[in-house]
Amino acid sequence: MVASATYAEFLREQLAPLGRVNLRGMFGKTGVFCNGVMFAVVADNTLYFRVDDDNREIFKEAEAFPPLNYAKKGAIIDLSFWRVPERLFDEPDELMIWARAALAAAHRVAAKRERAAPRRKK
Repeated sequence: MVASATYAEFLREQLAPLGRVNLRGMFGKTGVFCNGVMFAVVADNTLYFRVDDDNREIFKEAEAFPPLNYAKKGAIIDLSFWRVPERLFDEPDELMIWARAALAAAHRVAAKRERAAPRRKK
């Protein structure tokens, strides 16, 4: 389910120190973008940050919750987005540490995709 209007506004306020934050509906969920890079997803008014091998240690606390996932052909597919603990919304400095780590991971993923994309002939 996509983020409600009130939750989306709340997230824009909470994440404003990162830069220009936009939310956009995608596949029944909401992508959270900073300056054009998707670093988080909202599902059922729950925020999930992008995780990779470089920032996994920062998100250790989030391992207690299942990652964002979906069902495909009877199997559950886990995504690289981990649930943000609710307590972080009362700890804005720590929330920004997590958000910046998620944004850095999103930039790394984007860079890998650019390197892997075939070059077009001119």
